[in-house]
This record gives sequence, C-alpha cells and structure tokens, in this order.
Amino acid sequence: MNAAVIGAGKMGLPLACQLAAGGARVAACDVNPAVVEAILAGRMLFDEPGVEVLLRQARQAGTLTATTDLAEGLRDADVAIVIIPVLLTSANTADTRVMQEVTRQIAASLRRGMMVCYETTLPVGTTRNCLRPILETSGLRAGVDFDLVFSPERVKSQHVLEHLTEVPKIVGGVTKESAARGAAFYHEYLGAPVINVETLEAAEYAKLAGMIYRDVNIALANELAAYGEAVGVTFSAVRAAANTDGESFLLLPGIGVGGHCTPVYPYFLLQDAERSGVSVSLTPNARLLNDLQAARALDRVERLGARLAGNEVLILGLGFRPKVKEHTFSPAFRIAKAAAARGARARLHDPLYSSEEIAGFQFEPWDWQSERMPEVVVLNTAHPEYGAPDFPSWRDRGARYIVDGRNYWDARAAVAADLFYVAPGVPDQRPAAAHA
Repeated sequence: MNAAVIGAGKMGLPLACQLAAGGARVAACDVNPAVVEAILAGRMLFDEPGVEVLLRQARQAGTLTATTDLAEGLRDADVAIVIIPVLLTSANTADTRVMQEVTRQIAASLRRGMMVCYETTLPVGTTRNCLRPILETSGLRAGVDFDLVFSPERVKSQHVLEHLTEVPKIVGGVTKESAARGAAFYHEYLGAPVINVETLEAAEYAKLAGMIYRDVNIALANELAAYGEAVGVTFSAVRAAANTDGESFLLLPGIGVGGHCTPVYPYFLLQDAERSGVSVSLTPNARLLNDLQAARALDRVERLGARLAGNEVLILGLGFRPKVKEHTFSPAFRIAKAAAARGARARLHDPLYSSEEIAGFQFEPWDWQSERMPEVVVLNTAHPEYGAPDFPSWRDRGARYIVDGRNYWDARAAVAADLFYVAPGVPDQRPAAAHA
C-alpha cells in the first residue's frame, strides 16, 4: 500500500509515521521546505511523544519519504489523505480556499482505483458538494472510478500516537463500498477500531457534534461556576459530587477556550444551519459565553479594587494547553484585548516561547527573573513551571490581585500572602487586611 499524507504538520506527520509503522509506504507532502527537509533528516520540528522514534525507524527502513511536490508524492499513491488546516474567515465561516486548491492538485494526479480521504474537519456536506466536483474534473467519477472517504482526525497534542491507535476511527464514504474500503484501510494500517457510519455527511457531522458538545459543556460549566461565585459556593466540589451519578459529565470552567478545534468548529455548524433554515441558539450562546470569560475575570478584580487603567496586566501562558507550544485562538489574546479595553497594557510570559516569539504576537515580553510584577497577574496556561508559585515573593515584587484562570493554585496560600484571589467558580477571596 502506497499512501500520500498531504499536510505533514503536528497531526499529519504522526499519521504518516504510524501508517509507515503499520506497513504502508508513505510520502509526506508539505508546502514548507523546512518541514520536508527535517523529515528527510529524521528530525522533528515540534514535540510529540513517540513520533520521532517512528520517524527515524521509517526513514531507516525506507518506508517514509517527504516532498514539497504534491504530484511527485501522489505518483505511486493508492491512497491520498488530506490533513491540512481549515480555519475561519473574518465572517466566521470555514475558509476552504486552500483545501480546494489542494483538491485541484489531487485531481490532476488522480488515477482509477485510488482512494481520496479527507481528515480535516469540515462543514457537513463539504466533501460531497464542494470537493467531489473538483476531484471529478479529472474525468473520473467518485464511487465508481475512485473511492472518496471522510474520516475526521480525532487526536490531541501530546497524545497523538495513542489516539491514532486506540480511539475509534470514524469513516464514511461517497458510497457504502467506498466507506467499507476506507474502514478496511484504516483498520489494517493503523490497527485502530473503526466505526463505519457509511456516509460522508454522517462522518463530517460526528466530528462537529463532538466538538460542539465540548464547547457547550464548557460554557455550562462557566455558567454554573459564575452562579457558585455569586452564592458563595465553590463549584469544584459541586462538580465532583454531581459527576458521580453516571448521568452528568460536567467539564471544567476556565478563562477561555483555545485551539484549532473547539473555538472554531461550532461556526461550521452555524453557517450551514443558517443556510438550511435551522434555528440554533445553544451553540452560538455557548460560543459567546466562553469568549466572554476573559473580560469577566478582569471585571471581578476591578470590583475588588484593582486599578487597570494606565497599569500593566501580566499574563502567564500563551499556549492554550499546558506543556503545548500552540497558541491558535489562545485566551491570552482575549485577555490582552479585555485589558486594553480597560486602559491596561498586557505583558506576557511563557516558558515555551522566546521573547522574540512573544513580541511577534504583539505582546510585550515580561522577564520573570528581574522585573517587578504588575499589580494584576492572570494565569492563562497551567504550565508545570507555574505550579508552585511563591506568593509572598510575588506580593513583595508588586503583585496584588491574582486571577487563577485554570483553578491551578491554592486560594488559601494566595490569601495568606495578602493577595486578592479570583478563579472560575471560586467566590472572591480577600486577604485579612481587606476585611479589617
């Protein structure tokens, strides 16, 4: 089996390596020459446990190559797997322009008997109604001359290989026969369990449904957390107790939702629901509620007495997840925007990013070792480097208000150090001096 994986980034390269480990001969295709050069040298440009070992093994065995020339990568391919990003336009609709261009290039190399599979999350109907016609400009017919499959990626940074082999692979096809062949391919070469939902639309929808569930559940947790703050009950204990009956699975509240997936894919449903005349309210309201968490956190410290106008706010963490150097739609950007709206200037520290990288994202870097701390400190990312804060030292260096956006720290320790402390679902904590 010869497979071409189109898009050799943080999700595509692990997939290519795992397919090679499963017995396929793989061409990893990417437009970035630096990515291709690194793959050919057996090097990783990002951190993902276990992948570099598989990469080196595949390169040594000659089962994995890489190229910037898509036609070359597709020359011997039996299967072409597309896993490139689709994000949002300024109007919050799916930006499929790059996907369409890649599909046009696939059409130019398409041969009878090939399988084309899309793993990138797409609005329902996109594979059949948008991408299929482009592929058929080749003169070949989907479901007759070549198989067309949709099988959404279901992996997570720092756990990609584990998810590739253990999380069920959802597969749908342009015909039942295409779906069955797609399911057989993934089962054989990934070794993963497979769920054949038969149609392209069902497979596209399954991924969207899961992501929207997550966004709505987080929004519910944020709403319940706010209620707990108001009535003086810490939500974490309530959540833990509620989740013991097997009927509920409340997620964690927080200062915002980031990443390529959860803040993006609900809009894929919303754009199609509007075109289809379907009334939706829960999904957009959840999206709005989660996006407002950063502003709400700063409102809380202002009510406690923090002076934001003309001062600085220190944001700890640019990444949207702990230990992951990935900033797409990070809540840090919304925190900075909320601070600016209140007349404050955002500073930022993240142990995974250099000062030059931080400045490149329009943040002013903050030097942990030498600088005095701003009065307001906001935790965005629960990196382990932030796990044991020296609150008395922070107080001596100028900190006064702590926003624990991830419920990562001990509120009692902060208050004992004469600091104000707020966190999602935790009633405002004031130091003893503030009560006097």
